[in-house]
This record gives sequence, structure tokens and C-alpha cells, in this order.
Amino acid sequence: MNFKLPTQIMFAMILGVITGVLFRENALFLEPLGNIFIRLLKMIIVPIVFSSLVVGVVSLGNVQSLGRLGTRTFLYYMVTTVMAVIIGLIIVNFIKPGIDTNIDLSTISLTPMSEKLDHDVSVVSVITDIVPSNIISSIADENMLGIIFFSIIFGAALLSLDVKGNTVKQFVEEFNGAFLKITDWIMKLSPVGVFALIASIVGQTGFAIFKPVAFYVATVLIAILVHLLFTLSSILIIVARYSPIVFFQKIFPAIATAFSTDSSIATLPVTMECLEKNVGVSKKVVGFIAPLGATVNMDGTALYEAVAAVFIAQVVGIDMTLTQQLIVMVTAVLASVGAAGIPSAGLVTMVIVLKSVNLPLEGIGVLLAVDRILDMFRTSVNIISDSCGALVIGRLEGEQFFESEH
Repeated sequence: MNFKLPTQIMFAMILGVITGVLFRENALFLEPLGNIFIRLLKMIIVPIVFSSLVVGVVSLGNVQSLGRLGTRTFLYYMVTTVMAVIIGLIIVNFIKPGIDTNIDLSTISLTPMSEKLDHDVSVVSVITDIVPSNIISSIADENMLGIIFFSIIFGAALLSLDVKGNTVKQFVEEFNGAFLKITDWIMKLSPVGVFALIASIVGQTGFAIFKPVAFYVATVLIAILVHLLFTLSSILIIVARYSPIVFFQKIFPAIATAFSTDSSIATLPVTMECLEKNVGVSKKVVGFIAPLGATVNMDGTALYEAVAAVFIAQVVGIDMTLTQQLIVMVTAVLASVGAAGIPSAGLVTMVIVLKSVNLPLEGIGVLLAVDRILDMFRTSVNIISDSCGALVIGRLEGEQFFESEH
């Protein structure tokens, strides 16, 4: 029997959990297989982001269309991210997971994070990094914000050249096509990669790590579920006029890949393939929206950072005022832009959020034990929001989608 890819991935996830539970630490021998899958995805990220964005911009036809699409995209990102943070703040204030937890922050060491935590990071530095001083360095360092900025500028320049830029346009389109073909090949291996990643993660962490901060984990997951069911599903129904159930079915390979890799950027090729081939969103919209979304649209990350900040405040006995929580909301939204779609990047930008309201950075140590598990969920939400945005923008551009099997 020839199962479709989403079904194969679902079986792979279930088999991965079972294998991890049964074999525990012994399941770690599968980790190299999962890492190879992630490396294959990362291998094509920079060329596919560059070529897809340039092709997307060029296919808009004129710079005015670029401005319209950019404005609509920015508004969608802001609305959904702010809604995610508001939902997170409401639920964490209602459940109060940090009250009476008896966690002593003075005993917590941040040594494992010492290389990751940059105490000089700020919202200003995140904004500054958008403009690369050297595009070759940005490519080498995988500075996605810089690569995206350069790609949009380059595409706009080609657009303004009209006929003179046709040779370069054709080259970039064929370059993009080649990497989309490579994506097809990698996707055939995704069930194996997802199985290996899930098995090694479950085998390594188990489920016991939830116990010390169970209410915190539950709070984040409930907030994520509410955001999915109310914010994003409502947008799909009202604006995109598309069934959320059909939507989740069609982008399931991207959701599963995000869940197992913890990376919006690594999942990008899969997201783009699902949107184009399964949903029917045009290449120009997907090429513009998906790379941008994977870098700057982080609903799950912003929600998580807001919940975590209030949780840490509750742990240390600080009753945050409405003004402080508004500062957390604004900072979480801005800091999430700097979470560059890589595993646990939310922990790094968490520094910005905690410093904005003078909360102890040692609180991050409380989150370390469950960060990998929660990262899987928040990355999945990021990908779902990116995909939802592509449908919204596509519909506003007058596009028609595949409503059922095609």
C-alpha cells in the first residue's frame, strides 16, 4: 500500500515516540540520522531564501506591488504576534503557574548557556543587523535578516531594470527551480529524519522533566492551543475563507518537520512546497511571504517569552503591574523578530525581555529543562502562522486555492 507523505510522517512520529520510550538513552544512536536530515534542509536554506525572494519580488511586476504586498504582510505579522502575546499574558495571569513553586533561583547556574547568552543584545542591535555590512559575511554567518534585506533590494533592482534584467531574472528562476527539485528529494527522506529526531529527543529527555514546572508547561501549551483555535483559525475562516481542518491537513508535513527540527528556517523548504503544491498559493506570494515569515513572524516565540517572563516574576514574588506587562508585550514582539528561526533562539532573545523589566536572568535556568520540548510546539505555531499568512495575502491578491484533493 502506497501511503501519502503526511501519513508516512505521522507513522514516523508515533514510531519515534514509541522507540524513544522503549529504548530511552539507547535511542540516541539514531540522532546522527536525524542530524543528517536537518543538515540537508539547512544546506539549501540560503540559496532557496535568496532565489525565492528575488523571484517573488520580480514576479510582482512593479515596485508599487512590492509596497502593497509588504504593507499587508507587515500588518498580518504584527496583528497575529500581538494577539499571541496578549493571549499568553491573559492565560499566565489566570493560571499563575509560578506561585508557590518553591524554586530557588540562587542555586541556578547559567553555565550551559554562557556561550549563547549575549548580554549586550538589544532591540536596537536586532534592527541594525537587518542591514548587512557585507552580504558574503551574512551568508557565511547565516544572518537571515541581512540575507532577506539584500534579496528584496536585489529583486527590486531587477524589477526596475525591466527588459535589461531578463537574463539575470531567468538565471535566478532556474536557480530557484533547481533547489526546489532538491527539496523534493529531501522530502522523500523526511519520514526517516522525523522518526530519528523524535526517537532521540524522547529517549534523551523522557517525560519526567515536566514535573518541576508542570503548570508552566501546561500554561504555554494552553496559550498556544487558544491562539491556534481562535486567532489563526478565525483569520483563516474570515479573511482567507479557507477551512482550518483542510489547511492543517495540507501543511502537516511542514508542521511535523517544524516539530521535529525546532527550526522555522530549516522547515522553510517544506513549508514552501506544502503551500505551493498542496494548497495552491502562487509562487510569487509563497516566495515573498514564506522566507520573511520564517525569520520575522514568530507568534509562538513571542507568546512563550511573554509567558516565561511573567512566570519568572511570579517565581521570585514580583507582582507585575499592567505597565510592566505592556513593556513585556512590546519587547517580546520586537525580540521575537531577532529569534532567527534556529533551535532555542527564543532563550537567547529572552534576555531582552527579562532586562526590559529588570527580572533576574537566572530565571532562564528554570526554563532550560523544558525548553527543547516547548520549542517543538512554539516552532510549529510559527510555521502555522507563516502558512496562514500566505493564504491571507494570497486571498487578498485575488488568488484561488485547492479546497480538496487535486
